[in-house]
Amino acid sequence: MLVDGKWSENWRPAQATDAKGGFLRQTSAFRAWVTPDGAPGPTGEGGFRAEAGRYHLYAALVCPWASRALIARKLKGLEAAVSLSIVEPALTDQGWRFGDYPGATDDPVNGAIWLHEIYTKADPHFTGRATVPVLWDKQRQTIVNNESADILRMFNSGFGALADDALDLYPEDLREKIDALNDDIYPRLNNGVYRAGFATTQEAYQEAFQQVFATLDALELRLEGPFLFGARLVETDIRLFVTLIRFDAAYHGLFKCNRRRLADYPRLSGWLNRVLDVPGVRKTVSIDHIKRGYYSIKALNPNGIVPLGPDLSALGF
Repeated sequence: MLVDGKWSENWRPAQATDAKGGFLRQTSAFRAWVTPDGAPGPTGEGGFRAEAGRYHLYAALVCPWASRALIARKLKGLEAAVSLSIVEPALTDQGWRFGDYPGATDDPVNGAIWLHEIYTKADPHFTGRATVPVLWDKQRQTIVNNESADILRMFNSGFGALADDALDLYPEDLREKIDALNDDIYPRLNNGVYRAGFATTQEAYQEAFQQVFATLDALELRLEGPFLFGARLVETDIRLFVTLIRFDAAYHGLFKCNRRRLADYPRLSGWLNRVLDVPGVRKTVSIDHIKRGYYSIKALNPNGIVPLGPDLSALGF
């Protein structure tokens, strides 16, 4: 991680744990918003006006949080307006690295080798982990935002006429319900798998494990239409998708979330296939990056052996 802008130690999965030995996630440090007129968004300062070519997204195909942003960028037709760099899948002792692994890229904007260089360029005294996604402003030479939930909504509505308005991922009539389901799924499932995988005590692991499967069971019963809120794909579908597409490949085995596979949930499996079939979504998924990335975490897999399974042919992989 970075301490006062200097790389101080090898990468590790968690900076802190709670009193039970549970995993605590770092709070995102950059929270400004891109808006159509440059006015301040829900958080942070103003001045980040939506302009084609001004912004650059740093992401990882392995990371579910970054994949939220990748999917929104794709679905909202922002690929020409927001350029993109993808880090290599394996987490190194200095965190995320740019390179030539298949599916990864270099950094044509800042010429960085390590993602943490982007953070220290934005803040020479930054302390914390260098995480993805990162939305970078080429004009002001700084990070706009590194919170995936913000970037997802920003891509939906913050780029105005630059984005495709045929799809609204946060429709006004569903916002209260979307927020409520997001608030339930995030701690118990999206972050719950990490709380299970990175728990340092049996108590913390068991609590997270039970919440993961209670949430999956409830979602299986909830699903009746094509998507979580009926016929319309919304941001909650994206937030759930990025976790479930990784479940059998990584969380079931490496994170010890092994009561059931996602494949054992017929409704959720059908829903997952429907989201994958939404034009553009499948292109944001790399099972190779997901497996190589997660199984590169030395704290959980010190020998770095990547499993050959599972069989994901039912999903087209």
